[in-house]
Amino acid sequence: MPLPNPAKAFKGTQCVEPTDVMRRNHMSFLKHQRDETLREGIRGQKYSLNECIDCHAVTSPDVAGGKVRTLKPFCKECHDYAAVSIDCFSCHTGAAVPGIGKTSELPADHAEKALTAALEKHLDAGARAQ
Repeated sequence: MPLPNPAKAFKGTQCVEPTDVMRRNHMSFLKHQRDETLREGIRGQKYSLNECIDCHAVTSPDVAGGKVRTLKPFCKECHDYAAVSIDCFSCHTGAAVPGIGKTSELPADHAEKALTAALEKHLDAGARAQ
């Protein structure tokens, strides 16, 4: 299998870390940022997934006919090579949450409250069904 050649950044000229550091450690940076965001509500830090998306998302004919920007060409190349599966986009889909709409269009504190309310409603419905 040939070495990966991921899509070039859509914008920006320099990543938050040198390429060799990001290749080896991006997953640790993203996990740490995820934990800070989910547990402490800290958003918009240096290793934010939104920052990755802002620079590295490109259009691809394989995704929505090339009408939207996606990280798949950038991430998929190396992750396929390394036989690694990621779950970032099981949550970060940009899809609307039923009863809430797109959380990306809400202020951060409203999105968190809306998602918490939706989760509580879902859990309550499951408890009643038992």
